[in-house]
Amino acid sequence: MHDAFLGIGSNVGDKEQNIAKAISLVSRMERTVIEKSSSLYKTEPVGYSDQDWFVNAVIRIKTPMNPNELLTALLAIEQELGRQRGRKWGPRIIDLDILFYDGLILEEDGLTLPHPHLHDRAFVLKPICEIAPDFMHPVLQRSLSAIYDELPDTKQVIKIGA
Repeated sequence: MHDAFLGIGSNVGDKEQNIAKAISLVSRMERTVIEKSSSLYKTEPVGYSDQDWFVNAVIRIKTPMNPNELLTALLAIEQELGRQRGRKWGPRIIDLDILFYDGLILEEDGLTLPHPHLHDRAFVLKPICEIAPDFMHPVLQRSLSAIYDELPDTKQVIKIGA
């Protein structure tokens, strides 16, 4: 079994429900188990600011799938939930990203691990630090909490229900 962290986000429709549906579908993937889930966070958009705020979360899973199989399964979930690809960083009903897969460092067409932007984004780092603050970034060789503590990102990330 492999250890993976997935980022989940939505800013269209019932954002919290979209994330709940995505997590439910991930939990139904063959022999995949959700080990931990972060809280939900309301987050300011990054890259293209003229859109609704997102709701984001991170989950940690155990899966028998290799990285490409996992990516294919996540893309199928996005499609099942109505994801339509449009403007880069634009509105989306659901977004599922592989953040880390074991300690693998991989650069292929269509898949880069760890996720190439996660160390710059509070909307990913805050929820992942909630469930795995001591996890070591395999490229930067630093804990996620240390990376988060030095993050220059000033975008707001607000825990829902806090």
